[in-house]
Amino acid sequence: MKLSKSTLDILRNFSSINASIRFKKGQEISTISIQKNILGRVVVKEDFPQDFAIYDLGEFLSGLSLFDDPEFDFSRDGCVKISDGRNTSRYFFADPSTIVQPPEKRVELPTKDVCFTLSASDISNIIKAAGVYSVEDVSVVGDGERVKVVVRDKKNDTSNNFAIDVGTADATFCFNFKVENLKIMPGSYSVVISQHNASLFKHDTLDLEYLIALELDSKYEG
Repeated sequence: MKLSKSTLDILRNFSSINASIRFKKGQEISTISIQKNILGRVVVKEDFPQDFAIYDLGEFLSGLSLFDDPEFDFSRDGCVKISDGRNTSRYFFADPSTIVQPPEKRVELPTKDVCFTLSASDISNIIKAAGVYSVEDVSVVGDGERVKVVVRDKKNDTSNNFAIDVGTADATFCFNFKVENLKIMPGSYSVVISQHNASLFKHDTLDLEYLIALELDSKYEG
């Protein structure tokens, strides 16, 4: 079998969440950070024939640069054979017990209190603004009328900030994230936030989603 560019791009993104990953038989791939505050899930075109684990996903993906158009044979015991006809590699699987793994059942948000969309350019500007202003916080703020996504230093009221108006609000809240936890693929997303310190970012064109925990100082007043 071959792996599409889209799948490889997603795996590179997942490697930024957790260097290790366990693949399950089928088309769904999921990963969870060591701190268990970011969970990624995707359904890909490829149908993996068996369960297996990779300890260093970044290393595995970097090794693919050794091949022009690699094919993967997962039928071998304990390893995958990678070949482009002339070059061949055996990459050995890891013990699944050494890897932090997502829960078996799909996690759902307990409530859906705030919903809005972010375009690909919105997300790019959020990450860019955090770097430009050297701040690490992103807050979703509602004042009872509007919802804004604000990049700022939440501990400093006079810090430089960048805000995006994303819709209306009938409640007062302040949901806080760390910029470093927004480890998501480029694209547009539907965002749902629960007052119980959890959020869901769902990609608009891929069957891809991320559950991202809020910071504990987040507040929802209703």
